Amino acid sequence: MTDKNTLQEKLASPCLAPLTNIEPPGFLVSANACDTHAHVIASDTATYPLTPLRSYTPAPAPEEAYLHMLDATGMTRGVLVQVSVYGTDNRYMTSILKRHPDRLRGVAVVAPTVSDQELEKLHQAGVRGVRLNVLFGGGVGFDAMETLAKRIAQLGWHMQLLLDARELPTLLPRLTALSCPIVIDHMGHMPASLGVDHDGFQALLSLVRNHQTWVKLSGAYRLSTDFDQFSDVDIFAQTLIDTAADRMLWGSDWPHVDLKDMPNTGRLLQQLARWAPDPTVRDGILVNNPARLYDFT
Repeated sequence: MTDKNTLQEKLASPCLAPLTNIEPPGFLVSANACDTHAHVIASDTATYPLTPLRSYTPAPAPEEAYLHMLDATGMTRGVLVQVSVYGTDNRYMTSILKRHPDRLRGVAVVAPTVSDQELEKLHQAGVRGVRLNVLFGGGVGFDAMETLAKRIAQLGWHMQLLLDARELPTLLPRLTALSCPIVIDHMGHMPASLGVDHDGFQALLSLVRNHQTWVKLSGAYRLSTDFDQFSDVDIFAQTLIDTAADRMLWGSDWPHVDLKDMPNTGRLLQQLARWAPDPTVRDGILVNNPARLYDFT
């Protein structure tokens, strides 16, 4: 008899590897620019095993490939987000953070029962937030939200949420009561075809306007039906920037897991010039905002 975990592992679809011929961004990237959203996946699955509860099986995306991507896109700094396929095993991510303390920060995945000692170890490694994820298997869900928010507020961390913005109207009372800043992944991860007047996107704008909420301008391909230019996402990004440019962040979402077509990471950065044509606004998104949120000095 096949147990549930083994069956889930068999169903976890394999992912494409990221492209290595990364296009240049097409504009001058300022010093201390930061890619605030990427993942690393070790080649050594014996030392760093994948959780059987995962939704997909990623191709390796190790430290050296990640650093190459940062260099190719002109990013001085980067933020690694614990990928769902490792569950709460943050070891690979933190091993990389420790080797690059001036360049990298991290967002971990932890259980609500995590010890104070472990949280302090993560902080010393460069972690500045935790992620809750209800879209991919292996993550920690929203049942842990209030408990973790109280724990991490004492460290000055934020809570990063991977969700579909259509859930936000229901979640608003809980989110607005949290004692830590909130970061929303991928512009709310809601289909762009629903438009900016949708209740979910309007709830996101309300969070941004009225509560200390940040948004990652990332993962346009996860919202779009136009895989060439992702132009249908432009109005989402531009509306968010117009609402609170000082709390917008850019992220590559490298290595672009769980996609049927692989985007060029450099072209994803080129989108930012469309969304924020003013270099001063763009520098805020790439340099100043992440420096504040992730405690870069």
